[in-house]
Amino acid sequence: MTNAAPGRLYVVATPIGNLGDLSARARETLAGAALIAAEDTRHTGTLLKAFGISTPMISLHDHNEAQRAPELVERLRGGASVALVSDAGTPAISDPGFDLVRACAAAGIEVIAVPGPCALVAALSIAALPTDRFCFEGFLPARGAARRARLGELSAERRTLVFYESPHRIEETLADCAEHLGPAREAVLAREITKLHESLYRGSLAQLADRIKSDADLSRGEIVLVVAGAAPEVAARGDDGHGGALDRALKPLLEELPLKQAAHLAARIAGVRDNEAYKRALELKRAYGAR
Repeated sequence: MTNAAPGRLYVVATPIGNLGDLSARARETLAGAALIAAEDTRHTGTLLKAFGISTPMISLHDHNEAQRAPELVERLRGGASVALVSDAGTPAISDPGFDLVRACAAAGIEVIAVPGPCALVAALSIAALPTDRFCFEGFLPARGAARRARLGELSAERRTLVFYESPHRIEETLADCAEHLGPAREAVLAREITKLHESLYRGSLAQLADRIKSDADLSRGEIVLVVAGAAPEVAARGDDGHGGALDRALKPLLEELPLKQAAHLAARIAGVRDNEAYKRALELKRAYGAR
């Protein structure tokens, strides 16, 4: 085979579970590169061994990417070809790689995509929810108050929503989604896509939030949550009764007024009860450090 062109960064998608999903082009690129920048060299080493690839590796992860990117740019400028991989799926999509890609673009280095597996696209393709327009949110905030605040901001979003979530937070996330996006919203929880125990669960957010309490399988493995967008009447109103209009009223008021007074005025503006507005104001204060 022909070696990869020198001085180029190749962004290579790798399997998210099934080794058979590594494309022939990806194999050729990994074998022909001068160096592979890997999120975890041990993990990628296992993949390379399975395909008989012996290309040298260097680590590139969340904790060293900012420092390592300039070094790799210099190697690329020197004529070396570099293949960028993450542990699974497409690099830079809720994975390391963005800083390096951006640095290469700024330095005038050609960046080439070697496309392939991506968990969010795989989940969307089988969710049976609208795919013509969607909004990928990655991981929601880990802290409850910040997560609920973000969901409140998304409550009127009409596009299909896609989230990644960790197994130990998915129960709380489903409960928060049901509360702030609306319990009747249609949703799909996809877990372990392409792996041995791949499963798909369909239902309303309320049904999924209830089911996870008694079905431990829902909270195991890698998870993608796909949620239907807001209905047109909800989007036109600005909220579903759980946050959009209330948040828009609260945020500027909290910057100027004490919490209790801001909550009272926001309740009148949004047409909700004072206690609901006060609870939401507390969440926003904890999430954003509002007054």
